[in-house]
Amino acid sequence: MNVSQLCHRSVITCGERDHLDAAMSQMWRHNIGCLPVLGDLGQLRGMITDRDIAVAALLQGGPIHAITVSSVMSKEVLTCRDGDSVAEVLELLTRRRLRRLPVVDDARNVIGILSLNDIARAVVSHQLASDATDGLARAVGVPRSLAANAP
Repeated sequence: MNVSQLCHRSVITCGERDHLDAAMSQMWRHNIGCLPVLGDLGQLRGMITDRDIAVAALLQGGPIHAITVSSVMSKEVLTCRDGDSVAEVLELLTRRRLRRLPVVDDARNVIGILSLNDIARAVVSHQLASDATDGLARAVGVPRSLAANAP
């Protein structure tokens, strides 16, 4: 199975010049925990999570309407492509301890998002072979403290 068969195509994004209050509002309104961050030309520039916003608000001590997304976002973003195998992406998610990946085209335009939840739903609905269950269990079931010591 390929990423194109499971990823969500309607992607909520924010801009790197946006402020954290706008990003958080988007996350709250759409019940999501992260946003791809786009540059002026629409290419993927980073990712921001609700946790990034909470930590920035705590550590920077300023109002979130005064802090820009670009100052808080993760700038090194792993991505996947439409044609990538879900098994390979699951392995990447597991190895890097990630919950989701943006799906991009050749120009780094975001065309979708693939999450562990998408993969789990495919396993439960039998769209994805049950051998993916082991990989999914590894991805969500091992605390970071133990994962660091895993072989």
